[in-house]
This record gives sequence, structure tokens and C-alpha cells, in this order.
Amino acid sequence: MRVPSPLSSMLYFQMVIMAGTVMLAYYFEYTDTFAVNVQGFFCYDGAYRKPYPGPEDRSAVPPVLLYSLTAGVPVLVIIVGETAVFCLQLATKDFENQEKTILTGDCCYINPLVRRTIRFLGIYAFGLFATDIFVNAGQVVTGNLAPHFLALCKPNYTALGCKQYTQFISSVHACTGNPDLIMKARKTFPSKEAALSVYAAMYLAMYITNTVKARGTRLAKPVLCLGLMCMAFLTGINRVAEYRNHWSDVIAGFVIGISIAVFLVVCVVNNFRGRQPEHEHSHMDNVAQMPMISIPRVESPLEKNHITAFAEVT
Repeated sequence: MRVPSPLSSMLYFQMVIMAGTVMLAYYFEYTDTFAVNVQGFFCYDGAYRKPYPGPEDRSAVPPVLLYSLTAGVPVLVIIVGETAVFCLQLATKDFENQEKTILTGDCCYINPLVRRTIRFLGIYAFGLFATDIFVNAGQVVTGNLAPHFLALCKPNYTALGCKQYTQFISSVHACTGNPDLIMKARKTFPSKEAALSVYAAMYLAMYITNTVKARGTRLAKPVLCLGLMCMAFLTGINRVAEYRNHWSDVIAGFVIGISIAVFLVVCVVNNFRGRQPEHEHSHMDNVAQMPMISIPRVESPLEKNHITAFAEVT
């Protein structure tokens, strides 16, 4: 009976985790499995009376463009970067810092280039879906209203008896507008666009910083990384400028995206480091295996006299 190798078992386990993450993101995004919290509002509340900016497709950063960039640019950069690092190691014969080729099963070999590329892209994809899950969970639990909520809700203030601005409306049937648009206007905290954009930018910036070691990139790396972060922050600012999100929604999205990216890079992929040199791995082993020198014990005259006197007394 053939026993699966630990590497194959770990690979299957990771695939199960990835599949579960994708399914959970799907249920949050495209089903009504998780009901959105219905949050009330005050009559004529100025925080929710902004004009309706139109569908998301009319935004300066439409969802198609945002999702294409967050999914395509990191994949392209990581593939090109890993290929360049692998070719440079082959050209300079730097095999000490290169990861080993792994044998899986009886016939399959995983090249170091393929191994690192799949690892970094897999972790990035996992973080992308995890960010989406965190954002959707926050939107479902809070049910925070968009700045243009009242423009879509179209409440009948006369029927609701709104005579004072401090009167709070909590009725589920207070709105008379399009139910689908109203439901989307209840899911703004945190901002998904801000979270996804800053996650992709942070992950890619940390990859470039830790991987690109070529000479002459001392200024190019920070410029490129700051450019990526600037684009992510502009995405969040655009959401506020178009009255699609509040500042609190965007800031919360930034915190979620940055936190997930930093956690995955630092704790999971170890700052994109390859196989450490053998002398670093074996340093502690060499210390533990060093022969121990046994030094004979020498008695002092005082101690010898003390023992003799004690024996005579007894």
C-alpha cells in the first residue's frame, strides 16, 4: 500500500483551505446567505443626503478596471521577477541561495522557479480572497449607509411622521426606492475598493523591496513602491469624492488590506526569502555537535584539610 508523502498531504490540505476560502467569498458576494443588518437613520440626515453618483460602472475607477489591475499586475510582476532572479542565479552560478528541486511522488520534479512563483502567487490569491471575506463580513454585520443613501431610499417623510431632524427611523419599510440599489447602499463599511487596492499595492511593494537586489535600483525601488501605494490611496480618495463611501469606510478598508498583506508577507512567505545558506542553517547544529573538553577537577589544599579534619572529628 502506497503511503502519501508529507509534501503531497500538505499540498492537498492547502488546496482544501484555498477552496474553502473561495467558496466563502462566493457566498458573501453572490448569494443572500448572510443577511445584511438594516441600520436606521435620522430624518433629513445630512450625512446621507449626498446626490446619487450613478452606477459603479460610471466611476472614475470602475470595478472592471480595479479587479483587472489587482488580479493581473501582481501576477505579471511576480512571474517576471522570479524568472529574472532564477536566470540571474544560473548566470552567476549562485546555487547556494537557490532553492532545491523537489521530488514529489515517483516522477514529478518541481523546479525552484515554478515552486517560488506558485508559492508567492498562491499566497497572494489567498490574501485577495481573505480581504474580500473580511470586507464583506464587515459590510454585512454593520450595514453602514452610503453617503447617497437617502437619494436611493426615497423615504416618505410625511408618512413616517418626520417633524424633527432628531427623529430616528428604524422601520424596514421606510424606503420606497429600488430594493437592489438600497441593499447595495447599505454595504459600504469597510470600502472593498480601498481594501483590495491597498492590499495589492502593499503586497507588490514588499515583493519588489525584498526581491529586487540589482545595482542601480536604490532609487527606482522606492519610487515604484510609492507609486503603487499612491494609486491605491487615490482609489480610496476617489470613493469619497464621488460620494460612494465615507472617510471611515475608506480608512477601515486601508487598515484591513495593509494588515493582511503585511501578515502574509512577514509571517507566511518570510519576506520572500529563498533557501537560506547552509552555513546559517547548520551554525547551531555545528555548535551543538562540537566536542566537549573535560577538564579534571583539582582540589585546593584548604578543601583537602577541611575534609581531613571533618573525618577525624567523626
